[in-house]
Amino acid sequence: MIPIKKDNFLNEFNSSNNNNNNNNAQHTENHLNSYKKELPKVFCGKYTFNNIVGESQAIKKAKHMALKVSSSKSNVLLLGESGTGKELFAHAIHNESDRKHSPIIKINCGSIPSELFESELFGYESGAFTGAKKNGKPGKFELANRSTIFLDEIGDLPLSMQVKLLRVIQEKEIERIGSIRSQKIDVRIIAATNKNLEEMIKQKTFREDLYYRLNVINIRVPSLRERRDDIPSLAKYLMKKISLEMGIPVTNISDEAIMVLSLYDWPGNIRELENSIERALNLVDKESIIEIIHLPFYMTKLLLTNPAINNVKTVPIKIYGTLKDMYKEIEKKQ
Repeated sequence: MIPIKKDNFLNEFNSSNNNNNNNNAQHTENHLNSYKKELPKVFCGKYTFNNIVGESQAIKKAKHMALKVSSSKSNVLLLGESGTGKELFAHAIHNESDRKHSPIIKINCGSIPSELFESELFGYESGAFTGAKKNGKPGKFELANRSTIFLDEIGDLPLSMQVKLLRVIQEKEIERIGSIRSQKIDVRIIAATNKNLEEMIKQKTFREDLYYRLNVINIRVPSLRERRDDIPSLAKYLMKKISLEMGIPVTNISDEAIMVLSLYDWPGNIRELENSIERALNLVDKESIIEIIHLPFYMTKLLLTNPAINNVKTVPIKIYGTLKDMYKEIEKKQ
C-alpha cells in the first residue's frame, strides 16, 4: 500500500474544490450576462426605426419627427389609418429613448370590456371585488412605471375612463381599486388612433382636455396610398421576412406583379399588403418568384378594367424609378 500524507491529500482536495467553485461561479456569471443581454430583446419593444421601410418623403417626414422626439418625456399621439404601422412607430420611439431597457406596456382600448377597464389600467388590492386575486394585481400603468405605455385605439376609451386617465396624466399618480393610498408613477404615454378625435370632441364623445394632454407631440403616419413609391421595396421586404418565417424559398416578385401592387389603393394599408404577400407565398408552387397569378383577383382585375394597362399580359413592362416613371413606361407600350 502506498502511504498518503493527510496534509497533502487535504490540500489537493481543497484546491480541487476551489477550482470547481471558481468554474461554477464563472459559469453562473456568464449565464447572468447572457440573460442581461437577451432580456431587453424579449421584454422590450420589438421594432426599431430600421424596421420602418421606405424612402418616400411622407414616411421620411414621419420617421424624422418620431426620431427627434424619442428622447423626450412628452406624450405622443400617433394618427393614421388602420394598418399603417402606428404600433411599429410606438415601439421604435420607445427603443430609441432612455426607457428602452424597460418593457413597453401595451393596451388596446378597443378590446377591453368597459367594466374591466379600471382594474386593467390601475390594478386592484386583495378583496377589492368578488373574484379578485388574493394578493391583488398591478395595473398597466403600474407595470409601465419608469417606462412607456402604448394606448392603442385611444378613440375607443369610454368617457368614464377618460376622466380617470386625465387625472393620472395631471397628477402623475395612480390608485388601485380598493386601495386607500396613491402611488407616484413616471410613465410616458404614446397613444394611437385611426379616428378623428377633433370630430369626436364636437360630438362630445372624447374629452377636449384629455385630447390636449395626449396631443403634445402629434405624428401622422401616412397611408400606403400616400407613399406608393415605397410599395416595391415594402413588398420585397415583406416577401423576404414572410418567406423566411414560412420556410418557402421565394426570391423575387415579378415587375408585372409589382406594378399591380403599386396601382392598388390599399384600404388596409401595410397590414393588407402583408396579408397579400403571405397569400401569394402559399400559392407559389415550384416557382421562386411571385407572379400576377398569385395575387388576389380584386387586384389583378385592374388589368382588365384599366385601359392604360390592359396589355400588360402580352407586353413586358419594365418597372423602375417612381410611379410616374411607371405610367410613362406603360404609355410607351400602347
